[in-house]
This record gives sequence, structure tokens and C-alpha cells, in this order.
Amino acid sequence: MIRFAFAGRCSTEDLQDPEASRNWQLTRARALIEPAGGQIVAEYFDIGHSRSLPWQRRPRANELLHALRNPNRGFDAVVIGEPQCTFYGNQFGNTFPVFVHFRIPLWVPEIGGPIDPDNEAHDLVMSVFGGMSKGERNRIKIRVRTAMSSQVQLQGRYLGGRPPHGHRITDAGPHPNPAALVVLRIFTMYVDGMSDEAIALRLNHDGIPCPSAHDAVRNPHRTKRAWQAGAVRAILLNPRYTGHEVWNKQRKEERLLDIDDVTLGHRTTMTHNPNDEWIWSNEPAHDPLITKELFEAAQQARRQRARAYQRQERPTRRSGRRPYVLRGRVRCTLCGRKMQPSPIRDRVYYRCEYKEPEAALYPGLDHPRTINLREAGMFYTPERAKTIKLVPYEIQGVAVSVAKAGSSGG
Repeated sequence: MIRFAFAGRCSTEDLQDPEASRNWQLTRARALIEPAGGQIVAEYFDIGHSRSLPWQRRPRANELLHALRNPNRGFDAVVIGEPQCTFYGNQFGNTFPVFVHFRIPLWVPEIGGPIDPDNEAHDLVMSVFGGMSKGERNRIKIRVRTAMSSQVQLQGRYLGGRPPHGHRITDAGPHPNPAALVVLRIFTMYVDGMSDEAIALRLNHDGIPCPSAHDAVRNPHRTKRAWQAGAVRAILLNPRYTGHEVWNKQRKEERLLDIDDVTLGHRTTMTHNPNDEWIWSNEPAHDPLITKELFEAAQQARRQRARAYQRQERPTRRSGRRPYVLRGRVRCTLCGRKMQPSPIRDRVYYRCEYKEPEAALYPGLDHPRTINLREAGMFYTPERAKTIKLVPYEIQGVAVSVAKAGSSGG
């Protein structure tokens, strides 16, 4: 009897049923090996991982690669039920040499048995399946994105995601909650000249619940105490308040983990698309909270303010040449926020400002309005950047956590 390990994979991205996918791949594998007296004694099946990921980054496939190194692995060969689910692009060429090195046969139904490393036809067939797998994934992406674009533009379809503040995913009538009026007020105040921070202060002063407090069920991970400038900015940048369905504001972008080793694969990140690439529905898809003219006026005001700020910005800030060696490493132990670097008279300080928006988040906290911690007083030198650790530090009577030098002198 030949002992086999079964290797397979399915992704939930295209709504496959993991159990059904596993069963049909397992059935194909057994149909190949059982006539030869084979039996599956181990299983390495990945669920929910894209085929584009190399084997080293799929949990179960990586376990199989490590098992090949173990003389007591418990199996004599490996069988794959579907090569297009398992190999993508040039993954076969990067993975099969490991099987050859440890003398572990790899059985594939399309070959009719084990792959012969010296057979050019076998290598060609597996390379073709890798290319077909990559092509199939790319075709699915194109079809899906084209269909979604048409659904938004022609039908005004809602394609998922978190509904904007003031909307619900249900036919609930004409906005029964006060959030709709709040959105209109935010846009109006911004166009009239108020900043994101000033709008947040005004809403907190008037006792208006912030989005996470208004919809606490879907926001268990967020603080519900007060409006923040970031929440105001997110509302001002959301075009769905015009009543139109808008899609393609972001896209998934695949970037190599290491440009010197492409076999490590890529990571998928979300990237913002330019405004002219957004897909707007031809007609309004839901009740608008603001007019399209008011939304465009808010965007124009933001662009004008950004340009004015850039003109006023000091050259030292534009160039970004000033080094902040402890950036992100200094944290106030009273409010828990990171202290921000700031130059004062050509010296670097780390500052914790406690203004009214922060006070709304931490009611009753005894916190000075501003704490300035001088970098030169931390007994720190850039040459010892690799030996820093967190230790208590006292400044102006307030304890903060600060990255400080190692155990040797100051």
C-alpha cells in the first residue's frame, strides 16, 4: 500500500462551499491513487486562501512543505485533486523541486500518475495549468468589476459596505432618525468656513451623538463619547449623501512582498482611486441628504484650503528633512495617546495636546492642556536606536512612557 498525503485548496472569494470543494477534489484524488493501491493517510487542505498566494503563505500547504523534511512524515507520496486550484502562475516551478529533492512523488490526475521530473511533457502540462489558473482568476476579476460598474451606473445598486451615517439598509421611509439633519448641517458649516475640528467641537457642544453612539450595535469596537475631526472628514468626503450610488472609490492592489524574491508572492492593499474614476449611478438610488451642488462645493472648499495650507507651509516641513528619531515611540500614560514631535526654537520636543475634543473623549481626566517633552533630555542618542526600551519618565509632574536608551549610561 502506498501512503498518500492529500493537498488541496478552495477560496471563499468566489463563494465556493468549502466542504463541497474539498469533497470533489478528494474524490478525484482517490480515483487516481486507489487503482494503484494508494490510500490517503494525511490531509492538507487550505480554506479561504487565494490561489495567488505561494505555498509558503498558505497555512496547510506550508505545513506540507515542512512535513516533507521530516523522515517520519507518515506518507510516501502526495496527491493533488485539481492543479488549477493548487498551482497559480509559476508556483509549480517554484514548489516541485522541493518534492524532487526529498524524493516524494507528486501525483496529479491530469498526468495520470506521478509527475516525472525528467519528462518535458509533464513539466509543460503543469506549467500550462498554472497559466490557465492565473488567466481564470484575472477573467473572473474583470467580469466581476465590469458587472459591478454597470450595476452602479445603470441600476444604482448598493454593492455592500458600511452605510454612510444617516442611512439604513432597509426600506424605513424618509429618514426617521436625526442623523440626516446632522449630515446637512455638517456640509453647510464646512462650506461656510468651519474646519473639521471646529465642526466636531460644535456638535459635541450641542450634545449631538457621534456616529458610533448613534449606531452602537455595529460599532462595538469604537469609542462612543464624542465627535472627532476624522468622523467629520469621512462624512464630508462621502458622495453617497447626494442620493447617488458611487462605486470604485477604492481598489485592491497587489504589491510584491519582496522585489528581490518574487516567490514570496504579494500582499493585497486598498488604494484610493482618483475622483474621475469613481462610478456614479445615472439616477439617484436613494433619498438624498444633500444636493450634489452642496457636495461639490464642500470638495472645492477642501481643495482650496489644502492649497492655501501648502503655500503657508514652512520649507522645513515641506522637505521633511528634520529627523524625529522617537516618532511613534512616546506615549502619554494619562490619555494613552502617542505624543507628536514638534520643533520649538530648533529643538525637538514631543507634545501631548489636550484640547476640547480630547477632553470630550476622557471626561473627568486631570490632564494639562499641553505637555512638552524635550528629546535631548531623554538620554538618547541615534546611534543607540536599536537598544531602546520603554521606561517610566517624569516630565512636568506627569508620567509618560517614553522610548529611552538601553542599560548603559546616558
